[in-house]
Amino acid sequence: MTLNDSRILVVGAGLMGAGIAQVAAQANHDVALFDARPGAAEAAKAKLAQTLDGLVAKGRLAAEAAQEALARITPVDALCTADLVIEAIVENLDVKRGLFADLEALLPAEAVIATNTSSISVTALARGMKRPERLVGMHFFNPVPLMKLVEVVSGLGTAPEVAQAVFDLAHRWGKTAVHTRSTPGFIVNRIARPYYAEALMLLQDRAARPELIDACLRAAGFRMGPCELMDLIGHDTNFAVTSSVFAANFFDRRFTPSLVQQELVDAGFLGRKSGRGFYRYPEGAPALPGCGFAVPDAKRLVVHGQGFVAERFAAAFPHAERQVLSDWVGLEADRAQVRLTDGRTAREIAVGRELQAPVVVFDLPLGPGPDLAYATSGNFSDPVGWLSALGFAPREMVDVPGLVVARTIAMLINEAADAVQQGVCDEGGADAAMKLGVNYPAGPFEWLGHWGAGAVVALLDRLDAHYRGERYRISPYLRHTT
Repeated sequence: MTLNDSRILVVGAGLMGAGIAQVAAQANHDVALFDARPGAAEAAKAKLAQTLDGLVAKGRLAAEAAQEALARITPVDALCTADLVIEAIVENLDVKRGLFADLEALLPAEAVIATNTSSISVTALARGMKRPERLVGMHFFNPVPLMKLVEVVSGLGTAPEVAQAVFDLAHRWGKTAVHTRSTPGFIVNRIARPYYAEALMLLQDRAARPELIDACLRAAGFRMGPCELMDLIGHDTNFAVTSSVFAANFFDRRFTPSLVQQELVDAGFLGRKSGRGFYRYPEGAPALPGCGFAVPDAKRLVVHGQGFVAERFAAAFPHAERQVLSDWVGLEADRAQVRLTDGRTAREIAVGRELQAPVVVFDLPLGPGPDLAYATSGNFSDPVGWLSALGFAPREMVDVPGLVVARTIAMLINEAADAVQQGVCDEGGADAAMKLGVNYPAGPFEWLGHWGAGAVVALLDRLDAHYRGERYRISPYLRHTT
């Protein structure tokens, strides 16, 4: 089965529908564009003309190619027959089912119907259809012409050849397609939940301010920190998605919505669109203060452990001794220890040591940025000079397990592992989806390979022991990799 030369009907002329029509037309398909709102399809085409003219002016598209693409898009005032229909209408189960019933009365038996839903079960959408096997999810990301990812979502009744045909078509359109089963959140919206949830948990525990959390995760390579990203998305939207995923997973405690975010929604502090969220706008997040510290004197330095963090310490302190087989990673300076977080608090480690010698724990340094969270056991006179020597800008926070980056990355890995365990996607699909769908600096399984399964599992086990709940339970798939 192939859709390469298909006639396409796009239903819904909003931002997503217009973007889908543009991509299809630029791939040489004849596209009919329909919207139930009078004049909406014509207005969308007029706006697309401006978009294409802008691409021509920037030298990104030939004028002739722009004219040809625009000519292939025809606004229509009623549903019409096609080989492939892609709907991008309101996210409402009953409204979409009503549309599919109308389409089935019109379309030939071999036609494919694709839904751009981001959250509704494709299996549920297909209920009541005469030919449920031809319904498939084709979830694009906004803005459609720029974002490379397409989640191809198979419901329980979707025919494999239909999903494969849509998968192949997406590749022909220059997209990266990934197969996924129709489960709550599909791939991206499911795996991404901890990125927001861990920040909200830290805020609820009063462990750090939003600007510190954001700075540390930007330093790890993320384009935006979770707090500024939630402000951009809108707290009402983000809270609704989290609540939907929570309910769809039968109230699994891993997906529990945050009281912090609910309070923002209740107050009407929705982010950029309301002028206030975690930050006030247009100012945005306040800048963190500068920091620079001299390296303290020490009679004896020992670099402990192995891996990229230990090697960074060894390069900064070439005359230090090495204990490669140590059970922790970091630097020993006389009696003090500067340790990569393993999920225990600094105070917990210090209490277990002779005479409660000083301990500082620091976050997982994954990316190119300087900001790095740390916490102390409370008896450390100058903890940050050792981290400054490695080129970091140390940022103190409350002594909580896993700090900021380590616990967030570990939870993203864990959620991705659970998705693979449940057959939602494979490892490559998870990595591609998160990098292309939400611009993560790496995929969860790429992080896992870099950090090591043993370290991730140990950190999650300690988070689970500290918080005593279902939130940090470890995926069997991840535990079996250790």
